[in-house]
Amino acid sequence: MAHPPSPLALPLPAMPAVAGVEIASVAAGIRYKGREDMTVFRFAPGTAVAGVFTRNKCPGAPVDWCRAALPAGKARALVVNAGNSNVFTGRAGRETCERTARDTAALLGCRPKEVFLASTGTIGERLPTDTLLAALPRAVEGLATDAWEAAARAIMTTDTFPKAATRTARIGEAEVTICGIAKGSGMIAPDMATMLSFLATDAKIPAPVLQSMLKAGCDRSFNCVTVDSDTSTSDTVLLFATGQAKHPRIPAEGAAALLRDFRRALEEVLHDLALMVARDGEGAQKLITVQVTGAASARSARRIAMSIANSPLVKTAVAGEDANWGRVVMAVGKAGEPADRDLLSVSMGGVRIAEKGGAVEGYDEAPVVAHMKGREVEIAVDIGLGRGKATVWTCDLTHGYVDINGSYRS
Repeated sequence: MAHPPSPLALPLPAMPAVAGVEIASVAAGIRYKGREDMTVFRFAPGTAVAGVFTRNKCPGAPVDWCRAALPAGKARALVVNAGNSNVFTGRAGRETCERTARDTAALLGCRPKEVFLASTGTIGERLPTDTLLAALPRAVEGLATDAWEAAARAIMTTDTFPKAATRTARIGEAEVTICGIAKGSGMIAPDMATMLSFLATDAKIPAPVLQSMLKAGCDRSFNCVTVDSDTSTSDTVLLFATGQAKHPRIPAEGAAALLRDFRRALEEVLHDLALMVARDGEGAQKLITVQVTGAASARSARRIAMSIANSPLVKTAVAGEDANWGRVVMAVGKAGEPADRDLLSVSMGGVRIAEKGGAVEGYDEAPVVAHMKGREVEIAVDIGLGRGKATVWTCDLTHGYVDINGSYRS
């Protein structure tokens, strides 16, 4: 079932080619009719890869496949399908991965373990392997360097708009490019990863260094986003470095200064994609930023922020444009972290509305009411105990979330 674009949707940026990356998307007919639903990426020989995966204890077969392939640090291909997650499919799911990697490797002239896989969609249904494999030759024939937008659309499920971001950075005197796409709308919780996302750069970076930067970047982006507190079984973030750019050699250790600008660009791409996922939360009408300061530690601040962001009562209050600070205080208290109701304060839209165990006497409600009617809502809580701070992003909870998930398999 198609849904109208989120009112928080952002337009796709112009996506430049990344040297060493070719992409093609085709209509394989795995579940959807009349749209592209399978994407193949081909990477130049010598491409390094890093990945971060869901912590859900019931992962899909593609997640297991990628985890097994990742230690080698090399990639030549990525195959992604939408509409069927290949989760909880037992031996059949594993065989689908093996056959997909084998056939892709044969078409591209590489080893099966250099082929990475990702699937998204319905859980518990066998992926029609023959249908997928039959589409592979068409995809390989159509590989091109300018197909990022088509790929962003082909990996969508309940998404209402495609998600992509790009940046450039300097390594020494050389300019390098980073491009990324993501899909995600529901079953989103910060337990890395929280959706599918694929990034590529023409930089030449050793896999261990790439892995360290990706994990750190995800902790500050995708792991700070929640829609509904549910951690998907399929979620994967993969970063490919083709090594086609000419820049100073990156050592396995001690490259922090040389990669400072690259790290900045990578984290900006990850941040952009993560917020697009929050903007496309199923049924979302408002983007919510939750900032917690003054906590006993950074970890404590993060847990409190996520407690607020995941609270159905807070999220429905925002949907109803009600500055119900009592629900925020409730969410702080249920987080199980150090807090004192007589020390904490709550602000919305930059206006402090509660402190010292009660409402701020005589505060002007008009700007708060106006803020709650906007598309982006800010909630700030100072715990008053220490220096720990955290920022997370979520969306409101509306009838649309129920409508979308109630009809997901129909």
